Amino acid sequence: MKLFIASGIFHPEPGGPATYLREVLPEFAARGWAIRALTFSDPAHMTAESSEAYEVTRIPRTRLAARYLRYAAASRPLIAWADVIYLHSLGLPLTGGGHAPRIVKIVGDVAWERAIRKGWIAPTTDIDAFQTTRSGSLAAEALKAWRALEVRRMDGVIVPSAYLKRMVTGWGVPPERVRVIYNALPPHHTELTLSQAEARAELGLDDRPTVLTVGRILPWKGVDALIAALRLTPHIRLIVAGDGDTLPALKASSADLGERVVFLGRVPNARVQLYMRAADYVALYSGYEGLSHTLLESLRAGTPCIASDKGGNPEVIQHGVNGLLVSYTQNLNDAAAHLAAALGQAFAPGMRAALAANAHVGMERFAFSGMIEGTMRALEDA
Repeated sequence: MKLFIASGIFHPEPGGPATYLREVLPEFAARGWAIRALTFSDPAHMTAESSEAYEVTRIPRTRLAARYLRYAAASRPLIAWADVIYLHSLGLPLTGGGHAPRIVKIVGDVAWERAIRKGWIAPTTDIDAFQTTRSGSLAAEALKAWRALEVRRMDGVIVPSAYLKRMVTGWGVPPERVRVIYNALPPHHTELTLSQAEARAELGLDDRPTVLTVGRILPWKGVDALIAALRLTPHIRLIVAGDGDTLPALKASSADLGERVVFLGRVPNARVQLYMRAADYVALYSGYEGLSHTLLESLRAGTPCIASDKGGNPEVIQHGVNGLLVSYTQNLNDAAAHLAAALGQAFAPGMRAALAANAHVGMERFAFSGMIEGTMRALEDA
């Protein structure tokens, strides 16, 4: 099988698609596939070596027209060579002949994300409401129409959750062309052997009830609701690992809570794993998650989760088994009340131990080998 990977980013640049491709492409190559990749690249990464397992052509991010023309020219021979094309961005300038089917991986709604970034819609706009109601912005509505048309033109779509399959079929893509293949953590992912007490000792944390939240600090991540819930549950400490646009405002608004809210900023992944092991719970009260790696990492660490019932979260967290699901709302007071009730349940005698004992229940659905085999079948069947 000759596989052409078309992407907007690639390792060593940060980002979900870059990390995903770095993990899966060597597995495809080990099974005898020939792989060539094409990507845009920052100048600092233009000299990054290709893997022995596959070739990478990097187009520098110069002026828009120039880089799109260069990408289009570079794609022509790759399209003619390929048996199948696997896309990881929409709107890539692919040109040339050939009859290779095109499969795209969709991990979110680029129209919603871009409309927020451009200021066309409010940063608190609910992603599910955005799918079905008019936004009031002509630019955002045009972007929605373009995104739907781009995906409908594909021969197949891969999504990491049933939630995203429902979203994509809402764009007019026939359900039979959308395949759910759950994301997974790679088998070489570091697994700590420290106990919770040992992890706390290494981090210098005392034994008070501790909740950890991890990720980019963005309006829809719900960190403000977690902070508000602390005011209703005075015995709990919240540790926030991550950086983002709303971090300064959150620090200011939580100043009265003192050391009960700890902001770590951006933390290396190995350190995040240590904090996950030390925490009683990992919380993710997000208004949108396609399929959260944070939840998978927490459960692999043996730490139960408290998560919103939005997006793909209910596909990972089984309420009362390996964590707790909390009703999501954008009303801050109601959200704080929901979370405070969940925290009260979470720290009831025996609850944490019972949930932690089940942390690995259902994790076989997120096996790395299953993700590789499922993806290869989807590409072969195209």
